[in-house]
Amino acid sequence: MSETTASVASTASTAAAASTGSLSARRRAARITLRSVQVLLALFYGIASALPKLIAHPSAVESFDRIGWGSGAMYTIGALELAGAVALLIPLLQSLAAIALSALMVGAFIVQLTDFGGQNAATPLILMVPLALIAWARRGHNRELVRLVRRR
Repeated sequence: MSETTASVASTASTAAAASTGSLSARRRAARITLRSVQVLLALFYGIASALPKLIAHPSAVESFDRIGWGSGAMYTIGALELAGAVALLIPLLQSLAAIALSALMVGAFIVQLTDFGGQNAATPLILMVPLALIAWARRGHNRELVRLVRRR
């Protein structure tokens, strides 16, 4: 092997190692960012959304009375939101939780349009974007969950 050929081969392997390291760093940053979004969404759903419903805050009671659903629906939706918030933090349930919370947001969007004149209809749609990203990025956990359920 000539000195020039060896130099080119060495440069190519160094560049490949650098790009692999760069790719690894980008993947790590993406994982950290996604996990941060999950934590923020879990805090939002647990504290800002579920808690007022579960403690029967007057604003939540008024909203559910306005649509005619009453306290039973309010507590049920609050419990579903809290369960989804917790599940967003459990690796095996992350994707499923994001899908379930997205379905809940579809319902919230419809209620916002039909009963509240579209006042806050954008909020559920905005929340669905990161939920869809989480569901897609963590979809591998769905296979693990199915395997675990089938084993029992």
